[in-house]
Amino acid sequence: MTQPTPPGQPYGHPHQQQPYGQPGYGYPQQQPYAPFPPQQHGGFPVPPPAPARRDNVGLGIVAAFGAAVVAAGVYGAVIGATEHEIGWAAIGVGFLVGLAAGKAGGHNPALAVIAAALSLGAVYMGQLVGGAMVAADKLNISFKTLFIDHFDLVQEGWKEDADAMTFVFFIVAAVAAFGGAQRAAR
Repeated sequence: MTQPTPPGQPYGHPHQQQPYGQPGYGYPQQQPYAPFPPQQHGGFPVPPPAPARRDNVGLGIVAAFGAAVVAAGVYGAVIGATEHEIGWAAIGVGFLVGLAAGKAGGHNPALAVIAAALSLGAVYMGQLVGGAMVAADKLNISFKTLFIDHFDLVQEGWKEDADAMTFVFFIVAAVAAFGGAQRAAR
């Protein structure tokens, strides 16, 4: 004599507790597609942690300052070698300073402003270095002597040679630095 199957238990398997049509009664356990199984906390899936935000303003300023020093030297060398200011080089100075600030410092909006200000200084120093290189070559004296011992003369020469395009390069570099910092922080 067979015993009747209690309600809620599949026929012929009294030890299983799944109702008919649920996983375990001839149906495979279905898992949602995920590259890694979700972690469980109290029976509920835990979402993956959000990516860490980089908000280190100090590190961003240090990186931007270092990039500005390097970019000023390279920009000055380009001006000294060509004896002309080059617009794409000023854009490169600004973008490099902004990129360094955004990558190292993160999402803080103040970094874009600081990068723009540092790029202005980098373009100015690059123009002074380039002008000193050209003048030292024409005067047959060493760059070091002219740039360090007679820095006031280098600045006077810059003031006399500055025209509208000189200031356009400042604006272009600042805009490139601001945009570069924002883009790099994403």
